[in-house]
Amino acid sequence: MSDHIYSIIKGSGSYLPTQIVKNDNFLTHTFYDSSGQQLAKTNQQIIDQLVQITGIQERRYVEDHLVASDIATFAAKEALQNSGIDPESLDYIILAHNFGDIRSNIGRSDMVPSLASRVKYNLKINNPETIAYDLPFGCAGWLQGLIQADQYIKAGSAKRILVIGAETLSRICDPHDRDSMIYSDGAGAIILAAQQSATPIGIIAHSTKTYADPFAYYLRLDKSYNPNYIGNDLFLKMDGRKLYEQVLKNVPLIIDESIQKAKISITDISKFLIHQANLKMDEAVLTRLFELYGILEVPQNRMPMTISFLGNSSVATIPTLIDLIVQGKLQPHAFKKGEHIVMAAMGAGMNINSLVYTFPEDF
Repeated sequence: MSDHIYSIIKGSGSYLPTQIVKNDNFLTHTFYDSSGQQLAKTNQQIIDQLVQITGIQERRYVEDHLVASDIATFAAKEALQNSGIDPESLDYIILAHNFGDIRSNIGRSDMVPSLASRVKYNLKINNPETIAYDLPFGCAGWLQGLIQADQYIKAGSAKRILVIGAETLSRICDPHDRDSMIYSDGAGAIILAAQQSATPIGIIAHSTKTYADPFAYYLRLDKSYNPNYIGNDLFLKMDGRKLYEQVLKNVPLIIDESIQKAKISITDISKFLIHQANLKMDEAVLTRLFELYGILEVPQNRMPMTISFLGNSSVATIPTLIDLIVQGKLQPHAFKKGEHIVMAAMGAGMNINSLVYTFPEDF
């Protein structure tokens, strides 16, 4: 069998913001519903319900002087260092985000120049052949960046690509919306590189779908729920129940599609890395996926989770998860040579994607 070009992970990096925000920090907030009515439940009851549904105990926020391109740079530097490659040899820098750089004292998105160009500037990469661009694709953006990078590599137009996910959701969430307790900040990055192999390795299959009608605006920007809020700021808003229903309906099918394309069985997959949006939702996705194969009980330790201590950092959740596992900081989870894993994400748009990755024997 002749060798083919595949895309493998050469290095990973992440940045966990230093400000740890525990659930008790929200006890003094005043929460309203979408109609502007103050919630009848006590804040402790609201927090208890949050923990029960999402599993979140604490989350991370960036310090005031940092923005998304800064923390993207931190994660990128770590990934480059761990990969051992020369930054000047990168063919692409793909940076997934949704809100740009939002300074703590301004509260508005800044996306010109692109965040990817800012990271390239911060990394002092002089090579004009290193193409840098942003990818806004909801919470599924980083995984879509990985899929795009794989296509560049397999087409022969690139050999080394830096894919970053960075977000500062703390700067775009409504302090009067209980959903604000879900969101967090963070950045993760990987280096994807070309490698020849006689057998399939690295990214061996992927699937992506966009369900715009009628789901496009289930996640959107809108005014504060507080009817007395002063200012014209826009905040991230979510129709949580509707999103939950569509995720449970469609995500298992798209993961299954990528598994079928890979021509392997679900029992061959050792880990499922799913966007850290909601603990109960991710558990339900995995349960429904296994039910498609007639398996009624999900094997233990198949789905590593970070949401309890990192919250939902959008595009950063999966690359951060990968990096923590690689560094041995999420025991008992570990990656092993030759094993298959699945990555899956869902986000605003409504965009859903999934890929199957096989670790090479020299991992």
